[in-house]
Amino acid sequence: MALQELKSPTRSFPRAELEALGYQAVVHGEKGWNGVAILARKPLDLVQVGLANQEDFGARFVSARVEGLSVASVYCPNGKSITHADFPRKLAWYDALAAHWAGRHAADEPALLGGDFNVCPGALDSWDEAGHAGGIFHTDDERARFRALLGADCSTVPRAPPRRAGVHLVGLPRRRLHKKQGLRIDLLLATRPVLDRVAAVEIDREYRKKQGGFTASDHAPVFADLS
Repeated sequence: MALQELKSPTRSFPRAELEALGYQAVVHGEKGWNGVAILARKPLDLVQVGLANQEDFGARFVSARVEGLSVASVYCPNGKSITHADFPRKLAWYDALAAHWAGRHAADEPALLGGDFNVCPGALDSWDEAGHAGGIFHTDDERARFRALLGADCSTVPRAPPRRAGVHLVGLPRRRLHKKQGLRIDLLLATRPVLDRVAAVEIDREYRKKQGGFTASDHAPVFADLS
């Protein structure tokens, strides 16, 4: 399980409660914002916390190994707007992620990269591509960085039936759920040995609804079953 936006420091992560439920955890948190974690029911070994030279952007990357599978959880920068100072920093962060992935994971290594990528990879991933064209999440610069990541021996986990040959996309409806006006920005990316094991993919829309008196998230979980 890859988690994002923990919004709490590492020391505050509820390890004891999760261990009682049978989960181990690796965590990269920070006070008030960001934060990523990976949970597993099997022995989990921490590999890396953060990306090189990207520390100023906060706790956005953590990776681990579990039963021969390399897993990373990412919370990519938002960028705020194309005129904001964070936008070129977002692009640089993506460059660092692609370089890291290409340098660490061979095409034949079972590896999974999941999280909030804060980009609509293509026109079909936005409820209003025409209205948002050139705006944040929809720019050519962001999409080029995402394609570079896919070029690093990594592909998006397909949904069934596949939308088109080659790259397939799976994500979540975000914002204005009842009107189906959303953005697909939460994705699972994997190398071929993992893609070959994908038996099913599901988006749990119920998590976008208010439950148990808690304020609903503006994201929904993406699940992939590996055979």
